This record gives sequence, structure tokens and C-alpha cells, in this order.
Amino acid sequence: MDAVTVFLLPALAAVAPLLASVVGRVARVPLVVFEIVLGIIVGPSVLGWAHPQLFTDYLSQFGLATLFFVAGSEINFTAIKGRPITRAIIGWVISLVVAVLVGVALGPTPDAGVFIGIALCSTALGTILPMLRDAKELSTPFGVAVTAIGAVGEFGPLLAISIFLSGRNPGVSAIVLLVFVVIACFGVWLAFRGRNSRIHTVLAASLHTSGQFAIRLIIFLIGALVALSLALSLDMLLGAFVAGIMWRVLSSGAPEHNREQIDSKIEAVAFGFFVPIFFITTGMKFDAKALFTDPHVLLLVPVFLVLLVIVRGMPGILAAPPGSSRKDRIAIVLFGATGLPIIVAVTSIGERAGALSSGISSALVAAGIMSVLLFPLIAFALRGDIDTPGLKHPTADQLSSEP
Repeated sequence: MDAVTVFLLPALAAVAPLLASVVGRVARVPLVVFEIVLGIIVGPSVLGWAHPQLFTDYLSQFGLATLFFVAGSEINFTAIKGRPITRAIIGWVISLVVAVLVGVALGPTPDAGVFIGIALCSTALGTILPMLRDAKELSTPFGVAVTAIGAVGEFGPLLAISIFLSGRNPGVSAIVLLVFVVIACFGVWLAFRGRNSRIHTVLAASLHTSGQFAIRLIIFLIGALVALSLALSLDMLLGAFVAGIMWRVLSSGAPEHNREQIDSKIEAVAFGFFVPIFFITTGMKFDAKALFTDPHVLLLVPVFLVLLVIVRGMPGILAAPPGSSRKDRIAIVLFGATGLPIIVAVTSIGERAGALSSGISSALVAAGIMSVLLFPLIAFALRGDIDTPGLKHPTADQLSSEP
């Protein structure tokens, strides 16, 4: 184990929010951008001070899993049901078809095209939700629409990965996925049955003790669902995402103050350590040489960035709240086109399978990084006064009841 790498990972995780705070006085730049850029700077592509290792890879993968868990646990299915989620699903199906066709046209092989297409039809819900929450946008009609788009744009690609990128016959993969869904639904049903005062009393009793049963239960849920995904040769992120949904169901009947304390603790664990490790390690693994040594590969970055807007962002307009202004619709397009974690996951699978070259993978990841840097920044600027959002729109309850 490299002592310098072990030192730099938590050091950079601590420095990143300080930089974000300083730069935030001028422009709203997402924290993950600083984490990725710092990883690139200290990684093999620039200074060469830190190098990915088996230990950091394990931490990084768990960080990615916790990111998807938090995303699953923060989705308010009551708010997005009805029109928002229906329109978001239709938009994502359009995105998938168009993205795969474009990917096959751009990729050197049809297999590479499928990888590119699935990467392009993703939305970084786990990255967007903290931004929306910090901006007090989650409960507004605008935030509900973006959440619905992000939920489908994160869950849909996970299903596509499990069916088309598992290395098995798609029919067999669909059957295996169905087995996972049945087991997961049974787990959600048990969680719903467990929404009683007895388990909530147990959770609350250890909130301020060394037992911390709630946090240990959450880690167990993540581990159990990820292990089930791996056992069925599905993508582990599918299990982590479903674990988040299961936890939301289980904790929904708890007293509000207890649930807020538990959520605060898991956010501290996730965003205080594991998630930053994932983004910093992503930067360390970024192959800048493959990107900048080939002009054709470098040209793919703006191409992929534009494609994210066209094939992923634009279909999201279908889920825009009725009566949305032109600026709000553009902001929804930009949020829907923000993608990175699934792009990283898909390109990693593609490289291991030999379908994607290091150059194409780097171009896709670079486009994802640029989307996280630019799109939310522009979207928030278009929204204007984010402290008083949604005043000119119908309520979220009205949205969910519309056909």
C-alpha cells in the first residue's frame, strides 16, 4: 500500500470543499468537479504522486455504491408519481433508442456503439440531488421533474447494463434480472411490513450510542443487495440503488426528527468519506494521455457533450411542469444531460470487455466531467433566484394528479 496515496486521498477530500467554498463566491461549481480535478492533478496523468491500488479501488467502489444508495433513498415516489414519472420514462426510452443508434454510428464496432449509447442515455441523479437539496429545489415542481428524469435516467441504464452488458444472452439476462426484481420486491414488502413502532424504537434507541444500529442496518442493506447483484452477475449499482429505495420505505414511518438524524448520519458517512474517494479515484484513473495524444479522440469530447444534451437532455422536456418558462425547460434539459457515475461504470465495463478503447473511454468520461461542471451551473443561472423557486408553477401535488 502506497503511503503517499493513503495520505492524499483524505487530504484532497478535505481540501475540495474549501476550494468549492472559495470559488463559490464567484460561481456555483459542483463539489465533485474539484474532487475529480484534484484526483487528475495528483494522479499518473499529471504529477504522478498518487496511483490507484486494490485498496483504493475497493473504497471507490463502495463510495459509488453509497452514492447510488443515497440517490435511491432520496427519491420521493409520492411526489414523482403520475405525470412526472410517466413522461420521464417515455423520454428515457426515446433517449435509449436514439443514443444506441448514434453510438453504433460513431463507434468502431456495434458492441462499442451499445456501450457508448447506454453511457449517453444516463443522468447523474446521485450528483444532482445534493445540488437540488442545497438549493431548496427538491420539493418544487421543477425539482420534482428533474428528480423524475434523474431517477429514470439512473435506474434505466442500470437495467440496460444488466441485460445487454452482462456478457450473457439478453434473454437469460432478462430472466436473471426478473429473479432479482422478485427478490427485491419481496424485500421492499418486508420493509413496508416493518414500518412499525417496534423497529423504529430500536433504531432510535441506539442513535446516540456506540451501537448505531440504524447505520449498521443501512450498511448491511447495501452489502446484502450488492452481494445479491454480484451473485446474479448483475451490476452492483442496481443492488445499491434498490437498497436505498428499501431503506426509504422502512424509515418512512419513523418520527421525523429520528429520520432526519439518521439521514444526517448516513450523509456524513457517504459524502464525508466514501463518495469523495470515488470521485478522487475517478480523477486518478483518468487517462489524459490517451485523450490529448490523439486529436480525433480529443474531438470526441465536445461531440459527446453535445450528444448528452441532444439524446438525453432534450427528451426530458416531456417531463417539464405545465406552464414552465423557456428558461426552466432549458434548465431541465441541462440537468437531464448531466451524467458521470454511470458513464464511469459503463466505460470501465467496456474497457474490461475489450469493446472500448482507452481513448473513447477517456473522451466519454471527460464529457461527463464537463457536463457536471457546466450544465448545473448554467441551469441554476437560468433559474435565477433559487431561494424562491416554483412560485409561478403549479404545486407538486397538482402535478402528480394530472394525466
